[in-house]
Amino acid sequence: MSGDLKNMAGIVCLVVGSTLGGLARYFFGGLVSGTLGTAFPLGTLAVNTLGCFLIGLFSSLAGERFFLSPNAKLLLMTGFCGAFTTFSAFILETDSLLKDGYLMKALLNILLSLLLGFIFFRIGIFLGKLI
Repeated sequence: MSGDLKNMAGIVCLVVGSTLGGLARYFFGGLVSGTLGTAFPLGTLAVNTLGCFLIGLFSSLAGERFFLSPNAKLLLMTGFCGAFTTFSAFILETDSLLKDGYLMKALLNILLSLLLGFIFFRIGIFLGKLI
């Protein structure tokens, strides 16, 4: 397979995975919220928790039990899990830091992601109100 076609196959896997992950997030989050109510963001919590489980499962299968091709990783991990929840990617990267012995970097990643995410969220709201 030529480089262009191989790259195109990867893009197709990414698009298919992202589409399915986005749809799964919408329907699963809505199902949980519709069933359990919206007084607490249980739909988002359920999506994030399931996404972490799935990316952990796919990561383990890809590295320990089965071989997943680069396109399968694009479809399942980058595409599906990435569109389902970016929180799962954040957890995977933090776990990689821990596995590599970088406890402080892992903790810093957690702290900065939460703190900067919230700060920039608030800045976005502030700027949105100015426009």
